[in-house]
Amino acid sequence: MRHFISALQSVLAAFFGVQSEQKRRADFQEHSISSIIAIAIILFIAFALSIYAVVVLVVST
Repeated sequence: MRHFISALQSVLAAFFGVQSEQKRRADFQEHSISSIIAIAIILFIAFALSIYAVVVLVVST
């Protein structure tokens, strides 16, 4: 579970652009690229669906 949370934290930091180069290198050594990509895709889909839901809610009212 700690591995997943650490990878999630790394992906979120990368999404917001606040991750240092040193931390990025350490994350790629600690986590597999496939787990980082999978988490990034899931977070992107969740973000896109939440934006879509907000737009539908605003347009319908």
